[in-house]
Amino acid sequence: MHDYHDPVRHLKYLRQSLSQDNEAIGFFISAGCPLSVNMPDGQWPLIPDVKSLTIHINEQFKANTQYQLLLKVLQEAGKNVENIEDILSFLRSLLLVSKGGAVRGLTESELLDLENKICSVIVAKLDVTLPDQETPYHRLCKWMGSIDRKVAVEIFTTNYDLLIEQALEDSEVPYFDGFVGSRRSFFDLRAVEDSLIPIHWSRLWKIHGSINWYQETEKDKEGKDVKKVYRSSEIKEGASHLIYPSHLKYEESRKMPYLALIDQLNRFIRKKSSLLILSGYSFNDGHLNDTIVNALKANPTGMVLGLMFDTYESKNVEGELVDRYPEAYRLANKRHNLNIWTYDKAIIGTNTGSWSAPKHDDYDYDIKKFIHRSDADDDGKFDTLIKLGDFSVFTNFLKKIIGSSKEGKDA
Repeated sequence: MHDYHDPVRHLKYLRQSLSQDNEAIGFFISAGCPLSVNMPDGQWPLIPDVKSLTIHINEQFKANTQYQLLLKVLQEAGKNVENIEDILSFLRSLLLVSKGGAVRGLTESELLDLENKICSVIVAKLDVTLPDQETPYHRLCKWMGSIDRKVAVEIFTTNYDLLIEQALEDSEVPYFDGFVGSRRSFFDLRAVEDSLIPIHWSRLWKIHGSINWYQETEKDKEGKDVKKVYRSSEIKEGASHLIYPSHLKYEESRKMPYLALIDQLNRFIRKKSSLLILSGYSFNDGHLNDTIVNALKANPTGMVLGLMFDTYESKNVEGELVDRYPEAYRLANKRHNLNIWTYDKAIIGTNTGSWSAPKHDDYDYDIKKFIHRSDADDDGKFDTLIKLGDFSVFTNFLKKIIGSSKEGKDA
């Protein structure tokens, strides 16, 4: 027996949930979101995906002897040389055991130099701006600023870029990101953990760091070297940039922002009746998955909704249909409060089913606009599609809510 989900019912429920001003609402923005930004011909994407970024970096360092040795060692260890996050994670694992010596033919100084050079290339590639003020990021920020809320909206992101900061500031939406100060902003752990921030300020938590975070070594009162994390309003060339594509045990100064922000994600999901919406996230980060699932186990009233790009299945190299997001499906099939929506199917309350729109006389145009039909197959059959997994479509959904929520309040 094949299960079905009513898209009208679930879209209405999502709209109602997002229209609340007294519940904990959060968004998790990940790697797929920058791909939704429309660009002039020949300039898309604004930011490359991980594979394309890795190709760019490998090309930049093809004449670097140490980098080529690193890739060789990486391959011998059975790691992926086409994923820059795996490359950096492996490099940092070598750094942990190279103190004062060498490992796999690479000295500590060579590894540090490689790390800094790789991060500099990443920063240069990600130091971009949104092309206009009509992007999906701006639509999200306009929704955030549309009504006064009793509970602040929280944005979590694994992205290192500054796109969400640009959109928040373009839209004049005040926000707090854990750092305070204007000359050389520092991380305020107490303000994060105790939520000592005005309610009308939204929260922005950059879990994997940022291209404008950096580390400096200073002398303490006893003359000892102390490493501290700062945030700059400008991108600093030659700085020790803090981007975390791995979950290694960093020295204390690096570890503190990362662990504090992971704890913040855990605390958010544990809030009563919390709703966290994931966009552009493929569930390939085991540590984040554990954080999300454990928080959901501890809070049955919390809900996490994963909006996934494209259809439930894809074709592999042999032309066979396989699950597009197997880890997401595995987790959602075990957790009633982790729901996954793809274009053609969804897992809701651990039940997997296709979208199927029955006849409704009462659903409005704003809901109907987000329900589509696929092209008919050879037998004349078609799929019902919900494409909120496209970040651009989802933020158009938010844009429609702005008007409806205001009308509801006026009424």
